[in-house]
Amino acid sequence: MDTQNSLFSLFCFFLVCFFSGEQEVVEGRRLPWTSSPFGFRPKMLFVFGDSYADTGNTKIAETRSWKFPYGITFPGKPSGRFSDGFVSTDYIAAGCLGMKTPIPYRWREQLSERVKDGLNIAYGGTGVFDTMVAEPNMTTQIDFLQQLLHDSVYTKRNLKTSVAFVSVAGNDYATYNAKNGSAQDFPAFMESLMNQLMVNLKRIHDMGVRKIGITSLLPLGCLPRNTAPFSFQHCDDTYNALVDLHNQLLPQVVNILNQQTNTSNSPSFFILDLYNAFWTVFNRNETYQGNDPTFEKPFEPCCFGVSGGFKCGNVDENGENKYTLCSDPRSKFFWDGVHPTEQGWYVVYKTPAFQNSLKQFYGLT
Repeated sequence: MDTQNSLFSLFCFFLVCFFSGEQEVVEGRRLPWTSSPFGFRPKMLFVFGDSYADTGNTKIAETRSWKFPYGITFPGKPSGRFSDGFVSTDYIAAGCLGMKTPIPYRWREQLSERVKDGLNIAYGGTGVFDTMVAEPNMTTQIDFLQQLLHDSVYTKRNLKTSVAFVSVAGNDYATYNAKNGSAQDFPAFMESLMNQLMVNLKRIHDMGVRKIGITSLLPLGCLPRNTAPFSFQHCDDTYNALVDLHNQLLPQVVNILNQQTNTSNSPSFFILDLYNAFWTVFNRNETYQGNDPTFEKPFEPCCFGVSGGFKCGNVDENGENKYTLCSDPRSKFFWDGVHPTEQGWYVVYKTPAFQNSLKQFYGLT
């Protein structure tokens, strides 16, 4: 922990205000591909985490994701997704598994016939621990699935045909800072977060879920919210040093879990490499020879507040928009100050870094 202490001294003044988040269920449109390229084809997908994965759980009153212009690409109106259209969950479900996006947990009773496909229990703004939003943390999200198992909505045999997608995108660190946590205590906080994350992932596995993929932490210093002071030209290295520490510890968590649970030389826990996927996109320039889209200004968002006090989707007391909106979201990697566009998520999904981690997830390497 000595190395961590020396690095954490950099973070006394870091400020991270990340992911926040009534109801309308939106069926996912068909993606350019609908069949799984991998051998293992699960029947159910369960999703836990935050706004990078939420498809409509967070309440209207709590978030801008239910306000225009969110959802303008798909489904043409706000759907609770933190983007102009599809988010990571949609690409994991349709692109990898060849299935519909699982319905949000809050709609499980109204659309009970869809529960057989799994559930999305992710809530925007949440973390491993409690955050600044009044939504269920990851432990409580897992409690929801445990209760459904107890109520025989699912059986352990059912869950053995399922996989889980877990998104951890930085809200715990934002909350630590917002509560004036000290740099001195930060290493202990990160250690406690990793320990709780380990407990949470093992609980999902112990309920019968066959494979669990958890995201690495993306380069937070490259979010538009953090590149705005640099005119969206470059990232904040201090934020990214924090990310590096998180991503150094996460493989240790996954390795320990696989050692504890692996009885057939077939790992159950995998890291989905968002970090290198994002960097792959950021580093593409005019010399890139591939077929996937590039973004001329990757750190500049499509939708952004007109000044520091406003965000995408904000209006004033007269109903006037207090944000600027680009003409074509497909031309931008980021949708708002934190979240990718649908096109951004598509390109992330197609990167070699993310595809390689998916192949490991499905046991093809």
